[in-house]
Amino acid sequence: MLSAGAALAAAATMAALPAQAADKPATNAGAASPATSPAAGACPASLNFKFPRLQDEAPQNLCQYAGKVVLVVNTASYCGFTPQYEGLEALYGKYRERGLVVLGFPSNDFSQEPGSEKEISDFCYNTYGVKFPMLGKTHVRGGEANPMYALLARETGTAPKWNFYKYLIDRNGQVVGSYDSKTKPDDRQLVGRIEQLLGAR
Repeated sequence: MLSAGAALAAAATMAALPAQAADKPATNAGAASPATSPAAGACPASLNFKFPRLQDEAPQNLCQYAGKVVLVVNTASYCGFTPQYEGLEALYGKYRERGLVVLGFPSNDFSQEPGSEKEISDFCYNTYGVKFPMLGKTHVRGGEANPMYALLARETGTAPKWNFYKYLIDRNGQVVGSYDSKTKPDDRQLVGRIEQLLGAR
């Protein structure tokens, strides 16, 4: 299992990460497919996918989050931004009752998530108490990007440039913004935008 100490040690090796770090592909894209659901007509294209859940590979239909504000984040355990897990969980805890969901997608696209899905799941829960939905390890950029991330890149014109890149989807399923890795979960502009979207009906 990846320890907090290991993550911090690895983070120290990343001293000065540029705001727009170089991009490269990963290992083992998680299986995903367009979701087929009785309510598929009401499910926006941005959420009309199924992915395995990180901890047990149970298929998750993202149409269940239709009507919510969704923050999508690609994550990694050995990154200078890994402590953002704590802020993401705090954000989820604060706003989930108002309709926010955070979706985490572990990825080794930047060579900082080498562990198994069990190791990642244990690390997230034991180190940061992560309770927001985490999906299976996957690709998030390039030709092997999972279909949701391919859509996010098309809609925003940008693929993740590093771990903890963020996309925001409104209650109508519209992709309304992207935020780089240096944008912390408690960033005033990000939180203000989330609050604005949560108030919209």
